[in-house]
Amino acid sequence: MIQLTLARRKVLWAYVFLAIPIIFFLYIRIYPTIFAFQMSLHDYNPLATEHEYVGLENYQLMVDELNDLRSPTRAAFVNTAAYVALGVPIQLSLALLVALMLNEIRFLSTFYRLLFFLPFVTSTIAIAWVFRMLYQPQFGFFNVVLQAFSLPQQPFLSRPQQALPSILVVVIWQGLGYAVIIFLAGLKQIPQSYYEAARVDGATRWQSFRRITFPLLNPTLVFLIVLQTIAFMRMFAPVLAMSNQGDGGPLNSTTTVVLRVYREAFQSFNMGYASSLTVTLFAIILGITIIQLRITNRDIQ
Repeated sequence: MIQLTLARRKVLWAYVFLAIPIIFFLYIRIYPTIFAFQMSLHDYNPLATEHEYVGLENYQLMVDELNDLRSPTRAAFVNTAAYVALGVPIQLSLALLVALMLNEIRFLSTFYRLLFFLPFVTSTIAIAWVFRMLYQPQFGFFNVVLQAFSLPQQPFLSRPQQALPSILVVVIWQGLGYAVIIFLAGLKQIPQSYYEAARVDGATRWQSFRRITFPLLNPTLVFLIVLQTIAFMRMFAPVLAMSNQGDGGPLNSTTTVVLRVYREAFQSFNMGYASSLTVTLFAIILGITIIQLRITNRDIQ
């Protein structure tokens, strides 16, 4: 019988306990991903007992729809790109500005942080339905305010040109508090002695921000850019709740890739095509994440 030292026993038990979450992670994350890729190679209908192998036909169909200007799949990818390109920089810029202001105040600072963070922990569907009512024509709060100032009322969610920005505003507002809290945590890690030395040298507040704050916030910024990019690319609930009948309208102007996957999988029961969209979105997210990490995650010189 092999006699183990106390140190080796600790290491062995550490691996045993680590194996449990690793197996759980592999089962709920890796296995579904592999299974989704397998489904994308079949004409997969959950109501059928056999699923015909079709190879890359689902991917070819996706490419054909991407080349079709009127295709809902093309609109989903274009809209998702717009959500990311507009939402991430606007949200993080506003969050950094708010975090810098909150970092300077002491009176009621906890209350203000809670005020900004509260929408993040509120149900997305509840927020979406509230804003949907606020956006209503004629009797919605925003149009009532416009009418009070003798301004023309707006269709908001009913016009393709306004629907996407209207939803984007809600998403940015709801996730703002989370980014603010993360930025505040990063700001608290910067030693105050750096700012004191900068003031002694005659540096302005802008120079201190550009030379001290922003470079030292690089790890926090990298984390938020990657995380919020993934969040915007996976947008689903706000669009489902705020668009008419959850179809990503009007005229597919607000639909996203995830919503397209949902409609293909659970409304049309075209699991194979939905899986091809899922695998493609996964590959895009992975590629963008790797590129972002290489570009933004640089050591401070």
